[in-house]
Amino acid sequence: MAAAAAGPGPGSGPGDSPEGPEAEAPERRRKAHGMLKLYYGLSEGEAAGRPPGSDPLDPTDLNGAHFDPEVYLDKLRRECPLAQLMDSETDMVRQIRALDSDMQTLVYENYNKFISATDTIRKMKNDFRKMEDEMDRLATNMAVITDFSARISATLQDRHERITKLAGVHALLRKLQFLFELPSRLTKCVELGAYGQAVRYQGRARAVLQQYQHLPSFRAIQDDCQVITARLAQQLRQRFREGGSGAPEQAECVELLLALGEPAEELCEEFLAHARGRLEEELRSLEAELGPSPPAPDVLEFTDHGGSGFVGGLCQVATAYQELFAAQGPAGAEKLAAFAQELGGCYFALVERRLAQEQGGSDNSLLVRALDRFHRRLRAPGALLAAAGLADAATEIVERVARERLGHHLQGLRAAFLSCLTDVRQALAAPRLAGKEGPGLAELLANVASSILSHIKASLAAVHLFTAKEVSFSNKPYFRGEFCSQGVREGLIVGFIRSMCQTAQSFCDSPGEKGGATPPALLLLLSRLCLDYETATISYILTLTDEQFLVQDQSPVTPVSTLCAEARETARRLLTHYVKVQGLVISQMLRKSVETRDWLSTLEPRNVRAVMKRVVEDTTAIDVQVLVGLLYEEGVRKAQSSDSSKRTFSVYSSSRQQGRYAPSYTPSAPMDTNLLSNIQKLFSERIDVFSPVEFNKVSVLTGIIKISLKTLLECVRLRTFGRFGLQQVQVDCHFLQLYLWRFVADEELVHLLLDEVVASAALRCPDPVPMEPSVVEVICERG
Repeated sequence: MAAAAAGPGPGSGPGDSPEGPEAEAPERRRKAHGMLKLYYGLSEGEAAGRPPGSDPLDPTDLNGAHFDPEVYLDKLRRECPLAQLMDSETDMVRQIRALDSDMQTLVYENYNKFISATDTIRKMKNDFRKMEDEMDRLATNMAVITDFSARISATLQDRHERITKLAGVHALLRKLQFLFELPSRLTKCVELGAYGQAVRYQGRARAVLQQYQHLPSFRAIQDDCQVITARLAQQLRQRFREGGSGAPEQAECVELLLALGEPAEELCEEFLAHARGRLEEELRSLEAELGPSPPAPDVLEFTDHGGSGFVGGLCQVATAYQELFAAQGPAGAEKLAAFAQELGGCYFALVERRLAQEQGGSDNSLLVRALDRFHRRLRAPGALLAAAGLADAATEIVERVARERLGHHLQGLRAAFLSCLTDVRQALAAPRLAGKEGPGLAELLANVASSILSHIKASLAAVHLFTAKEVSFSNKPYFRGEFCSQGVREGLIVGFIRSMCQTAQSFCDSPGEKGGATPPALLLLLSRLCLDYETATISYILTLTDEQFLVQDQSPVTPVSTLCAEARETARRLLTHYVKVQGLVISQMLRKSVETRDWLSTLEPRNVRAVMKRVVEDTTAIDVQVLVGLLYEEGVRKAQSSDSSKRTFSVYSSSRQQGRYAPSYTPSAPMDTNLLSNIQKLFSERIDVFSPVEFNKVSVLTGIIKISLKTLLECVRLRTFGRFGLQQVQVDCHFLQLYLWRFVADEELVHLLLDEVVASAALRCPDPVPMEPSVVEVICERG
């Protein structure tokens, strides 16, 4: 600063002045300011604090580079009133004080840093002075060392040249000594079995002997070496042909023979022949493990044996062949690929035979581990021998086994379903044989549903092992796409659900008037099971399958709605068949009771016939004894009259019926009676006996009662009745009316059918005299 204050020195130019540093300071500040703007990514206006839309050349901009205080003051005086000028002054004073405060705070906060920087600079000046002294001493010492080195080199120059010549002569003599000793060295190596060392000696001297073979001494050495080399090659061939050593030793023999100049084509054939013998021995060992006499090892041990024995040996052969006969080109590669493909096919056949023995097992974990190791082992030969297609063949075997396991699990699910049905049959039959009350259908249904669902989950967990991340083949396209969608979802789950529906429907096709040997309760249980599947189970199972097996395949799959529709149709068919079977059972009793009775000579009725009581009891059992009530909801009935139990009686005793059964009902006017009956049928409501059955208790019982009463009506039409026979039919029908109306959806249906029965009996009666209604009621109440 003192120098700056003293003015310019004598050597300063015309451009140097005291204002020079002061002029450079704003320039440095602008550069630093620009660097800060670049660092923070600010534009010129943002760095200056200007609004984005302001003019950078505005002289009234306080933050601009072209700010002019006079212009700014003139503008304020012209545009602002006195109050605003005072406010501007106050605001500017406040900003100045704030800036001063910020500057003082900045200085105070960085004061220690400034002091530390000053001390550091002072120490650096002292350290550099010491370093300059040390560098001066080092330069002096290096100059002395250089002088001594120059004098020593000048003194030893002549001796160095002579030593170099002597060293060259010594090296030449050592080479000549090696050549003259070569026959004896080769002989000793052959005797000791150091064939590799002998070949290396021969290789070192071959070029020199070939170059100087015109000299007699070198020619003699070459002849001796050729004789020894021929004997060495013969011993190597003998060792190679014996084949007692392993693949590395065999490869070493071939390598030495190639180094001795033996023909590569012949060695290639012999090498593959010896390798074939060793690998076939491994295959025979594996085949022996498949024999019936010794206990076969588990599939994991078998694949480990094959992987370490045959596959490991094949890898060694392929690696050695490629290293030894790389010069053979594409022809040699094709020969090796054909060799590996032939032996690999034999190995794959043995593996498939062993895997076929595991198809009956239920545990997939051991099988998947074995397949994983089998697939992993074949990665290396598959990469070495891509043309042989070993890796693709191994993948095909794994895929084929996976398909077979899916089929096995599908058969297992079918067998489990049939086993559940057998258990249900036994549970339904055992209580009847022992005279005890058995388990309810609701409990049996819950057991069957839970058992089937647990088997499905177990099968999904078993086949899910094929897609586990740690399994080497799980990333193959088949296991990411087709296996999940077409194999597991469609083949296993959808296939089982459809098989279950088909098995259930087969019970509807059983021959026989009574539905064969199928218990009616089993039909009812299967119907409810299929209905539950349609309601929730199918959707749950398919959702569970899709979550466990993330399908990456665009193949079409069966929609959930289609399966639900099939299950509902199966449930409807089963329930309809159940109604027919139960209706036929009751109809058989009614038919026999009508056909085996002599209605013309029957006595005056005093009681309700036992068969009618049995009909009411069986119908009540279906309603009460947990056959239908716990499996299906009640259903909807039409509004019933308050005197339903007496309605039939009043119908029979009405003026219309009395007119029908009046003494005018005589054989002298049969045509009038038939005409009256036919006219009445025209205006009566038609009854569809085999109408579709709804999934509720009322609809089921209505269908059974319609079939039973329709059978009774048809049997009555085929018989001829006396007076007391007609009255017995009248008593029986009134008894049925007293109890059957409460089971049906519409009591009018029972009224109409029973009315038809009595009317048909009256038409088939020569002397149709009905019993008094009061007497009928007394007999029925007593019965």
